[in-house]
Amino acid sequence: MRIRSWLLLTLILSSMTVPALAQSVPANTVRTLLAAGRLASVVDTPLHFRLFAVRLPPTERVSYSGPNSVLYVLSGTLTVALNNTAQTVSDGAGAFIPAGRMAVFSATGAEPAHWLQFVLAPAAEVQKLLLGAPASVEELYRTPEPLPGLSAGPYEFSLTRVALPAGMPNNPPHYRSGAALYYVMAGSGTFIADGKTEPRKAGMPHFERSGWVHQWANPGDTPLVLLQANISEEGVPAVLSAAHPAVAK
Repeated sequence: MRIRSWLLLTLILSSMTVPALAQSVPANTVRTLLAAGRLASVVDTPLHFRLFAVRLPPTERVSYSGPNSVLYVLSGTLTVALNNTAQTVSDGAGAFIPAGRMAVFSATGAEPAHWLQFVLAPAAEVQKLLLGAPASVEELYRTPEPLPGLSAGPYEFSLTRVALPAGMPNNPPHYRSGAALYYVMAGSGTFIADGKTEPRKAGMPHFERSGWVHQWANPGDTPLVLLQANISEEGVPAVLSAAHPAVAK
């Protein structure tokens, strides 16, 4: 299945770029890749990140034929029918939904399905509704400007769950090679950039543009759990050490 093929490719590429990532990620940080897909181009039209919270009542279904997206199931059981193949996505799992294809989401359990959906929306579609009835949809975040610093060529679009350990000091300065939209799942931490230290708490979205040097810390006594929807150029690490300057694009 195509989703599984790209998930495997992303795992292989990640293993090839460990030295670059190790400079920014503490050894006891836990990263779990949940979904991944391939984007042929990210420069044909300006793109925005959008984040939605969706609730679908039990036994109901709804169709989606929008931009590239990744989703994460918060509770319940969601069945995703795509290309004549049905994939069951349970609590804590994710899936990649490619653009231009009709997907049908069904709440197949006894409880409502509740999920987060990260959408990479072309500027022309940034005002469009994500899903119709019977789904209940709340937009949690939208980038105010198109994503900067993107290059020609294929990109990877991935969803990763990251757990930063309790008591973690500021990690080394680093930056995104592409862009990432986060959702803070649990815990409370701090984000340091541009000479400012700001809190990041459960339920908050957070956006990181290309080349923005920053640090994370978790001074609390519980793990800081983050969902990261990331785009990065194929073969290029998603995260780079600030010791290596960004290449002008």
